[in-house]
Amino acid sequence: MKEQFINEIQRKMLPYLNNEQLVKLKNILIESVQGLTICDDGNGQQLEELDAVKVFIGAKRIEGCSEKTLNYYQSTIEAMLFNIGKAAQQITTDDLRCYLIDYQTQRCSSKVTIDNIRRILSSFFSWLEDEDYIVKSPVRRIHKVKTAKVVKDTYTDEAMEIMRDGCGNIRDLAIIDLLSSSGMRIGEMVTLNREDINFNERECVVMGKGNKERLVYFDARTKIHLQNYLGSRTDTNPALFVSLNIPCDRLTIGGVEKRLRELGRKLGIPKVHPHKFRRTLATTAIDKGMPIEQVQQLLGHQKIDTTMHYAMVKQQNVKLAHRKYVG
Repeated sequence: MKEQFINEIQRKMLPYLNNEQLVKLKNILIESVQGLTICDDGNGQQLEELDAVKVFIGAKRIEGCSEKTLNYYQSTIEAMLFNIGKAAQQITTDDLRCYLIDYQTQRCSSKVTIDNIRRILSSFFSWLEDEDYIVKSPVRRIHKVKTAKVVKDTYTDEAMEIMRDGCGNIRDLAIIDLLSSSGMRIGEMVTLNREDINFNERECVVMGKGNKERLVYFDARTKIHLQNYLGSRTDTNPALFVSLNIPCDRLTIGGVEKRLRELGRKLGIPKVHPHKFRRTLATTAIDKGMPIEQVQQLLGHQKIDTTMHYAMVKQQNVKLAHRKYVG
């Protein structure tokens, strides 16, 4: 309790003292409280912390984070506060380490999941530090969780052709072609309307993460199949892709995922899902020599490191490059 008392005084003096003066203040306070008993009645603390979470989420919303991301942030932070049972100003590095260890043990979570939680907590406590709610973030000494680099699957050329031939209707064929040739996210595709497609330039504008617009492109085969699909429709729904049955509602992310899973099971192709088309496009583009900066632009990534996670260069290409440039 004495340490919490000293930290609270330091926090309130942050706007007025530099680092050297804060250290001196801490030493003086440590000497001054020797032999004293300090108690906390706890009045109003929980309300203050809930407000801090709300203000943090509000700050992230202003930065352009999606509602899905904000909900994930809020649930993760509130779960941590509830399980540790302390106010954010009182939480220590050891508290967070114990929480992450218990979380991983009880839920058998992967290292990737634990590191995602660590990143969210780091963002929260760093924000508290920047806003002078705490003296120092307790996450600073919790380093990034090392995870094994797994080369994720991509679709082979044969699998792509089998899926195209196995489509039971022209709509599903158009979906597969658009996802595979454009590399757009499934969430971007389901929000498209008919009028968004520029067939002359073979391009369309999608709304990506952070409500950022970007151009994506598709090939000639996709253009033909999209035109055939739209020409066969008799409904008036403005959505680019709709359900096959009346009332022909706009397709949802879950609807597309379910359709692709069913197609994969029918054709004997494992792990068929929308995001795999995006990863396949990135890998193929880099293998064929497309500059990584252009792949980054194509996929709509803010950081090039994210692009590198999607694109796994084939070992055969590394071998050929070695023979060409080295030996």
